[in-house]
Amino acid sequence: MATFRARDRSSAVLQSSRAEVWEVLTDAALIARMTPYVTRIDVEGDRWTWRMATLPVLGISVAPMFTEVMDLEPMHRIRFTHDPERPDEMTSVMGTYELADDASGGTAVSIDLQIACDLPLPGLARPAVERLMASVVKHMGTVFSRNLLQHLGEEAA
Repeated sequence: MATFRARDRSSAVLQSSRAEVWEVLTDAALIARMTPYVTRIDVEGDRWTWRMATLPVLGISVAPMFTEVMDLEPMHRIRFTHDPERPDEMTSVMGTYELADDASGGTAVSIDLQIACDLPLPGLARPAVERLMASVVKHMGTVFSRNLLQHLGEEAA
């Protein structure tokens, strides 16, 4: 068993108001519909449990499930950390969404997230697995961004 990691950082300026963006980013059901590979997100208080489709990784199949503790600073920041009460989960995600007013009158949005996944693979597989993880995360972000823009009625740049 080895731990594999991927990180994604991105930012954009949206023409929508901060309230409109906030509404989307705090709607678990909507996020699940807009994000590829996510089958659903269950919410219990400040805990969001993400359930994902099965993904092939170097000859094994992985269906990630992870629980995040959500710390919401309304209209400004969403911090998420892996639930310390769930050490049994093989996948964890931690990160931050930041929202700020932009000089153009829109909303500057940034995300920084880190994913860790324990897999029954040797550490020697790290370069291939982490490349694959980075590719999947990039794809998820690209599709989510496109769906977010469409939901907000904005055109893709």
